[in-house]
Parts: sequence; structure tokens; C-alpha cells
Amino acid sequence: MTRFDVIAFDADDTLWHEIEHYHDAEAQFVAMLSRYHDKAYIQARMVETDIRNLKIYGYGVKGFVLSMIETAIELTEGRVTGNEIETIMQFGREMMNAPIALIDGVRETLEQLRQTHPIMIITKGDLFAQETKIARSGLADLFTHIEIISDKKAADYRAVLQRYSYVPDRFLMAGNSLRSDVMPVCEVGGHAIWLPRDNTWVHEQVPDVDKSHFVALATIRDIPAWVQRTEQGY
Repeated sequence: MTRFDVIAFDADDTLWHEIEHYHDAEAQFVAMLSRYHDKAYIQARMVETDIRNLKIYGYGVKGFVLSMIETAIELTEGRVTGNEIETIMQFGREMMNAPIALIDGVRETLEQLRQTHPIMIITKGDLFAQETKIARSGLADLFTHIEIISDKKAADYRAVLQRYSYVPDRFLMAGNSLRSDVMPVCEVGGHAIWLPRDNTWVHEQVPDVDKSHFVALATIRDIPAWVQRTEQGY
């Protein structure tokens, strides 16, 4: 008897590298506006605007680009040029077209786990963008279910579990974000594996979290052995 009926994975920065594209675009954006303000101030305002706009634009590159344009208009008091706005849009196009670079060990891990469990992607963001990345990753055929949702709060996980008739206590989620992949899963009674990364987006970081309700593993390669140990003791 297995402990878990399904094992789910976040996509961005869990299966493939993504946050680096945002950091690179942000660095170019800050450099472009550095003649107007101090770089640290520009970066802080950009982060503030991006987080504030999540409830309007949602998660993903398109909202990020709109937030850069908004920040540029505000910080230049409307003096930003058409060429500079075109440059910002080009940052977004480059992010959308960036190659998909799988994180080390992802394919081997998924291929191993799918021999014993259904595996699922649960990712949030723009539907078209996430569908495109999943297709380009070459991993889509490994998954039993693929869910692209607008947010990852407890209610969103409950809806996904109900859609497939999975019981929370037999659901396992793995991802790099405490805010999106771990805490809401624990809240609904599921199990979570945190795969910490040094450069996780500030919005996804949660200070002083109670770590007794989930397990942290160093790499995605560690998951099959952990699952096996957990299920043997079940």
C-alpha cells in the first residue's frame, strides 16, 4: 500500500530554471533608468509595483512587463521615451522565448516516480505562457495530470484535489516556494516537500515559518528515496 495517491510538482524553479530570467530583465531595467534614480531605489520600487499588481495582472512575464512600464512612467515622471518602452517590451519577449533549462535530476526523478505513482504538475500563471513552457520542456508526457491555475492558495488546492477525487492526507506536493507550494498544502491537510533555492523571488519567501509540518530536501533527486522511506514506514 502506498502512502501517497499522487505526487505533484511545481513547475517554474522546481522543474526548470525561471527566476534568473526575471533577475536579468530587472537588472537591465534598473540600468536603463539609472540616470533618473539610485539603482537600489529603482529596484525597490519595481518590486513594490510588481507585487501590488499581482491582484490585477496575476503571475507571469506579461504582468511583470506591465509593472516595469508602470514603474518607468512613475520614476521618470512621464519622461520615459517610446524607445525605452519598446526596450522593456523586448525584455519580455526575450523572457518568453528563453530556452527551457531543466534543473539537474528532474527527468530522472520524474521517470522514477511515475513507475509507482501518478505524477502531476500544479503551476500558476498565464495559461498560454505556462502551456508553452510545459510543452517546450519535453516533460509533458511524463505527467498524469497538468493543472495551470491563477493562484496557489488553500482554496485552489482544495479545488484541484476535489476535481480528481484525491484525499488531502494522501497528496504530496513538491516545490521551491514556501508561500505557494508548501504552506497552503499543509493548510488543507496535505504533505509537502520544500526544495529551497537561494534566489527565490522575494514575494514567495516566508520568514519564521514553522518547519515541523513539512520536509526540506536539498535537491529534487532526493525525493524518490524519501518517498520510499516514508511509504515503507506507513
